This record gives sequence, structure tokens and C-alpha cells, in this order.
Amino acid sequence: MASARPRLGGLAVSIMPKSSPRRRLLLAGLLAAALGAPALGDAPVAGALARAPSHGPAGQAAGAESARATVAAGRLKEGRLRAFQEGRLRAFQEERRLRPPADRLLRLQAGRLVGRAPRSQPPAYVPGEVIVGYTHAAEVTADALRVGARRWTPAPAPDSRLLRLPRGESVPEAIARLRREPGIAYALPNYIAHATGEFIPNDPGRAHRRGGWERMQWNLLAADGINAPQAWANLRADHRAGGRGVVVAVLDTGVAYRNWKGFHRSPDLWRTRFVHPYDFIAHNRFPLDRNGHGTFVASEIAESTNNGIGLTGIAYGASIMPVRVLDASGEGDETTIARGIRYAVRHGAQVINLSLEFLPSQVSSAAEIPQIVSAIAYANNHGVTVVGAAGNDQTNEIAYPARAPGVISVGATTSDRCLADYSNGGPGLDLVAPGGGDDAILPQDPDCHPDRNLPSIYQMTLADPPHWARFGYPGYYIGTSMSAPEVSATVALVIASGVIGHHPSPEAILSRLELTATQLPPMGPKPNPTYGYGLVNAGAATERGFVPPPTPSPAPGAAAGTTTSTTTTTSSTTSGPTTGQPAPPTVLVP
Repeated sequence: MASARPRLGGLAVSIMPKSSPRRRLLLAGLLAAALGAPALGDAPVAGALARAPSHGPAGQAAGAESARATVAAGRLKEGRLRAFQEGRLRAFQEERRLRPPADRLLRLQAGRLVGRAPRSQPPAYVPGEVIVGYTHAAEVTADALRVGARRWTPAPAPDSRLLRLPRGESVPEAIARLRREPGIAYALPNYIAHATGEFIPNDPGRAHRRGGWERMQWNLLAADGINAPQAWANLRADHRAGGRGVVVAVLDTGVAYRNWKGFHRSPDLWRTRFVHPYDFIAHNRFPLDRNGHGTFVASEIAESTNNGIGLTGIAYGASIMPVRVLDASGEGDETTIARGIRYAVRHGAQVINLSLEFLPSQVSSAAEIPQIVSAIAYANNHGVTVVGAAGNDQTNEIAYPARAPGVISVGATTSDRCLADYSNGGPGLDLVAPGGGDDAILPQDPDCHPDRNLPSIYQMTLADPPHWARFGYPGYYIGTSMSAPEVSATVALVIASGVIGHHPSPEAILSRLELTATQLPPMGPKPNPTYGYGLVNAGAATERGFVPPPTPSPAPGAAAGTTTSTTTTTSSTTSGPTTGQPAPPTVLVP
């Protein structure tokens, strides 16, 4: 099992660029000559003199003689170095003379016009072409020929031409020459625009190479997951990268969000912003995770991204509000959870994630958890969107609190885009999102293959509690607990994008997610009891001007089927139903 220790150090800064010893010697010599100091070549002699102890007149005389010899040697070297520097200076001045005028346009593009662009950068302009604007239309043809263009074609703007340069002349040289000609209004490169495609972070995952996260986080990709890269590109275009400015409350087992006593911050949460933390179990302001579940959920939502460490978070620019309502075993009671919901609302949360459930066999109606139902209504009335896990009980009944009014209920899918064998479903299910694990037995769904061994969901979290400094990518996290934060993060991206307004209501957000969800099964009805409105699609939900695809005619019986698998995972927190005797809560953590 992979593990990592939190990085406690700061940045290591080097003031000398990496280069050969000969180049460093030359640079130091140039700097020394400019400052009137001895050249670097004299350093060994001068250093030896400074270190040698001098005692009495003889020692002083020897030191003086040595100093005179050093000065003479230094002057000889200085003369040789000065001659070399003067040659370099003349070459530099000649290069500056040949450069194009340093006006504002050229300064903005200097890194692209002068010298060779870095290999990672696409070309900035078309080589061998210059766009020229003329002050007098009548002189256009004559000027085009007079300035030595190999040939020219009309440009879209009036009184302008696209010139093809003669071989051997560079674009910067041609621009400098053309701007000295009379009658030229402007001379510019023919710049190349580049498509604003998907944003692909550099996080390495276990692959230890740039972008290796894609091999582990299948749940974020377009093929089998929520299409996060397209959403990231949409948000960057809106200047709200990663959902910046939105606050998501994670009501869970706590989060490894800081160093405190024996606890450590997750190595891949150092850039993540945390606000208003509170621990309703320990009754203090340090809701540190003792389980790993809460850190996993928070990392799905907003793990630091494009930082060359670990994996990615979906709404990596959002702020996390850690609210601990479950203890180290993943258990919590109704009143504690209700207090946590109200606390999150009062402290500015815009989204609340509830990756917890009451077992359907213990809580089967909203009347049995009135404190939580009231808190959810309080959240909705204050414009806060609440997202809940549908549960992992293999039933056609959504677990509470996800089943309560005002909660977006989320079931789980696999990498086959099939319902996971543990996931609850049934009437009222809103959406599904990747939860990992194996396919359910749904004979009428062509995407389901229950005989396959399919991957889990991966995120950096505690690898070996109670060793609070050990972090890694445990392979046992599957469940609707993993599905809910993918929807919560998508809600944060929708809010940040402003695609449905700057302060959308929970109802408007749910409608947007339902409209843009990927239909499952592809030829089935929308909604249906197995998949609700479909697989959440973060890319489509944040796309301006999104036009939903036409609804296909459903194949006979395409949406039928419920899970009959015998494999279960995880469970939840619960308070006693109506018997007056509290039933022992069970653990939601997979």
C-alpha cells in the first residue's frame, strides 16, 4: 500500500541556475567585473590568504608579499577577462541593434518573437508571413512590391495585405524593416490561436509521471465518469478555476486538514483552503479525522490539483468546511448531524455533503428523524444545496437522509457505467455517480457485466489509522459515499461558473444536473428507478449554451432491473427509529 508523509518544509530556492562549471565561472566573472571586484578565478588565492594565520612581522611581510603577487596575477587575469567581455559586449550591442522596435505589442510577445520558443509552447505565429496595414489604399500594391514581399494576398481588414516573406528573412526582421517604410500603418505577425481544450492537471498518482492521475481516477474522465476535465476548462474560461469562491461543508469523520498534536495534514491538501472547522464529537475547533473516510470525501471534492503531488480534486478551487459529526468508527446520531447541518448553514456553506446513511431497516420515514429533516429544510430555505448518499444496502429504497425532501440523492455506478452491485436505487433517485466496485446483475442493461473485477475509487487519505502521518491510496473505498462528493463538487462548479446565475437555488441546481446528466442506460427512459436522471456530467453542467441531446426511443424493457447481487459494502449512522431504544449505528465507511 502506497503511503506518504506530509511535507513540512518550505521551498528550496537556488539563486544560481543549473549550468556547467565553466558557464558559472564565466557568469561570476562578468558580474565581478561589473562590480569592480576580483574575478572568480582569483578566489582560490585570495581565500588561501584570508585563511592563513599571520603572527608577527615576518608573517605580516610574507602576507604582504603574497598579497602583491595575488594583485599582479589578478590584474593580468582582469586584463584578459576585460578583453573577452568587450568582445561579448560588442556582439550584444550588435544583436540589440538588429532587434525590432520594442513597442508595446512586441514587448507583449517578446518571448515568442525573439529566439526559439520553449518546446512545450505551441507556435505563436505563422512563419514567413506578416500582416501589413497601409495608410493609403492606392499605394497598397506598389508598397507590397516595394517592401520585397515574395507574394501577397488580401487580408480581411480594409487597406491591408498578408505578405509572404522572401526565404531567409525572419518575421521579426521583416516587421522591423516594414515599420521603417513610409505609408505603413502597422506590421504584425500572423498570430495563431489555439483551441481552449480540456485542462489536464500534472498530478502523478502512483505512476510518478506527469498526468498519471488519469490511470487511477477513471471516475473523473469523460468515458466512464463525470467528465471533470471539460468542466475544469469551462471554469478556467470563466476565470473561476476549480470552483474558486464556493464553500462546501463536509459532514463526516473529520478531515486531515492541519497539523495539531499528533495529527498531520494530508500531503495533498496543502493548497486546499479550509474555513470554519468544528468538531461536534470532541466539541472543539479541531475536527481532525480519526478514520480516513472524511479526508477521502473532502479530497474528492477539493484535493489540491496541478501541484505535482498525489491525485486531483474535482472542485479544487473550492473551500472545504470540515464538520465532524461521525466518530472514529464512523458512527453518529441524529441530533449531532442536525447540529452540524445548521452550523454549516450559519457559517456560509453553499453546499453540504452527507456521505452517511441510516439503514432502511431502522429508519424508514422522515418522521423518524425530524431533527435532520428540519435542518435540511433550514438549509434549503437559506439557499444551500444538500447532497446525500443513497446508501449501500442493495435495495430499491433510498436511505435517509438522502431520501428526505430537499436532498439530492445519489446512487453509485461502476467503470462499466452500470449500477454498482451494492447501490440503493428506486423511485425518487435523482442521479448516479461513480462509486466503484463491481456491476449489479441487470440482464437488460448491455453495459453491465457482473463477472468482471472492476476498480475502486482512489483518493489520498489516511492509510493506516491511528498512524496519523501515514497517507496513501487505499484500494477498498467503494460506495455511494464516494458518489455523493462527486455530485457536491459538480454543484460547486455550477455555482462558481454562473451558468444558471450567480446565486442559483437548490431547485435550479438540481434541474441543471438532471438536464445535463448522461442518460443511463443509453436507450432507456429518463428518469428511471435504477439510474434516476442519469450519470452526473460536470462538463455539460458547466457548459454555457448547453443543448441536451434528443431523447432516444426506449428499447423494450431497457430500464428494467434491480440488483440481485449478494455482495454488500459499508453502511451508516443511525439513531433509534421509534421504539425509544436507540439501535446501534453501523459504519458507512467502506
